[in-house]
This record gives sequence, structure tokens and C-alpha cells, in this order.
Amino acid sequence: METITEKSANKINGFIVLFLVIALLALNVFLLVTGIRTDDVSILWFFVPLMLLFFISFGGFTIVQPNESKVLVFFGKYIGTLRDSGFWWVNPFTEKRKVSLRIHNFNSDKIKVNDLHGNPIEIAAVIVWRVVDSARAVFDVQNYEGFIAIQSETAVRGLASEYVYDSNDEDKPSLRSHPLEISENMKKQLQQRLEIAGVEVIESRITHLAYAPEIAQAMLRRQQATAVVAARSKIVEGAVGMVDMALKALSEQHIVTLDEDKKATMVNNLLVALVSETQAQPVINTGTLYS
Repeated sequence: METITEKSANKINGFIVLFLVIALLALNVFLLVTGIRTDDVSILWFFVPLMLLFFISFGGFTIVQPNESKVLVFFGKYIGTLRDSGFWWVNPFTEKRKVSLRIHNFNSDKIKVNDLHGNPIEIAAVIVWRVVDSARAVFDVQNYEGFIAIQSETAVRGLASEYVYDSNDEDKPSLRSHPLEISENMKKQLQQRLEIAGVEVIESRITHLAYAPEIAQAMLRRQQATAVVAARSKIVEGAVGMVDMALKALSEQHIVTLDEDKKATMVNNLLVALVSETQAQPVINTGTLYS
């Protein structure tokens, strides 16, 4: 497939040509009046072609708005693009196709896909884009706006299947815990897909992310259980470290000498006090009344 690259089209200031066209009209009126007064039919040989030229000239005028371009096609051949805003005159036989260069948003619908672990999720994204090559946008794809919509949804589906919805491992990226990394990856994939249409992806980000309704409750309970297990693991790890520090301090400072049974009892009591979800109630041993 032949790839067409944008190039600048030849143009003339429209006000200058408008002045010439008005002068041409004045000349035609003068010829007509002169021919009527003198009954000179030969003047028609000048009058008719000049009038045709007058009417044809109006087909070359065009106005280009800011952040807009006009793609010019001359009998099926691309001859250039007008990007400079203003009032211009070009070849009157060209077809002028308007292309917006403004920034656009594409909001994808909520689509249901499976994440890396096969869990059904709902995901939607917003894509911020603009046309940077109007020739490619017009000639290399059938409908560049429809092409962007289809390719964006395809990229979102592919991205969702590459990551898990959520992960307790901070080093492992997931859709929920690493939004910036996911957005950059999505932008890169979209840019590769939309390059052929002359489109630049400015930004992309996820706007909706949730488990599918049929598994939402089950996955919520799973997340809660996973969070509880992770929290308890941290608590146990900290408690073991505190017990180890307490035993070492007692031994190094010679506060008390404990045999293995007493160490086991002390470890048990400390772990219960530190790990328990409820506040521990201390029991004070004051010894016996009678020896």
C-alpha cells in the first residue's frame, strides 16, 4: 500500500485574487456596455471567456480556520494541504477536504474482558488524540475517527488481558495499583496502532475499572481475606522480632536468668499480647501468702 505523507500546497492570498476578480468583473461590464453601444458582436469573443473565467475563479477561494487543515485533491491526485489559517485562493478545480487538527477525546464504552488470571472485569478508558498528518488521516484509512474508536477498544482489551486486576505484590504491576505504568503502556500501544492514520496519542488513562457484577461480591471477600492474611503476616513478623529483642535484652543485661521452659512460657505470653486482636489483660503474680 502506498503511504501518502502530508506536504504544503501552493496558495495565493485570497484578498489579492479577490481584487483581481472584481477588476475582471469591471472589465466584463465595460466590454458589455461598449458592445451594446457600438453593436460590435466581436466583443463577445472576449466577454464570454472572461465571464467564464470570472465564475470559475470563485471556486478557488477557501477559508482555513485555526487548528484546521484543507486537503486538496486535483482530479484524484493529492497536491498538498493548507494548514495556515486565513483566506486563500487555490486551484479552483481541486476538491477541498476539511480535517480538524484540534485535540479530541474518545471515551470508550465499558467492556467486559478477562484479566491475566481469567477473572472477568469491566474496564473503560479515555483517549486524548489529534491529527498530525492530515494526508494520512484522509487517504490511508477509510474513516479515521471510526478507525480510532475500533483500535482504541482493541488496545484496551489487549492491555487488560496482560495484567491482573489487583496484586498484593508491590513489585508486580496490576491494573489497580499501577495506574501510571498502565497508562503509559496503553499510550505506547495505541500510538503504534494509530501511526498509520497520522494520529498522535497525547494521553490515555483508565476511567472505569471494576470486577464484573457476577463475581464482584466473591472477589470482594477474597480481597478482604487476602488483606487480612497480609496484615496478620506483618503483625506476626513484627511480634517475633520484638520477642527476640526482649529475650536478648534480658540475657545481655542479666536482669533475669530463664531456662528453656520459662523462655517458652514468656514467648507464648508475649506473642499472645502482641498478636491478639483484643487488648491483653496482664495478670500480676505476687507470690504466695505463706512460704
